[in-house]
Amino acid sequence: MYAIFDTAKGTMKAELYEKEVPNTVANFVKLANDHFYDGLRFHRVIPDFVIQGGCPFSRNLRDPRVGTGGPGWTIKCETSAPKQYHDRGVLSMAHAGKDTGGSQFFICHNRENTAHLDGVHTCFGKVVEGLEVIDMIAPGDLINSITIVEN
Repeated sequence: MYAIFDTAKGTMKAELYEKEVPNTVANFVKLANDHFYDGLRFHRVIPDFVIQGGCPFSRNLRDPRVGTGGPGWTIKCETSAPKQYHDRGVLSMAHAGKDTGGSQFFICHNRENTAHLDGVHTCFGKVVEGLEVIDMIAPGDLINSITIVEN
């Protein structure tokens, strides 16, 4: 299963770790299929670290709640599963503490600055096409859509 990210700076295709972290992937897939992410923005961009999106308040970047929103529920972390390494291009769940993730995710720029996230945040996929787009994303860039494609 893949997720196709159509962004303001181009398209990324990410393989989803459905066998390794089934609950996290099912949550992400549900949100994507419900068009939850369409029109949201990458509200947090830290060069050489991560790009982050998925906050429903990011439709209006002047909203003081940007970065704090979710889908109305939380999911449990699956950090003891296989493939839990924050390498370049890895998709991982953002959260405000263990088992508080919901819709926000981040994509890693590199391993050097994200290795400390291993075992803390659930890795649920990896960009396999369009890696260069990660480096082009700027704060406020639009997520046009995220489309799920079955193998």
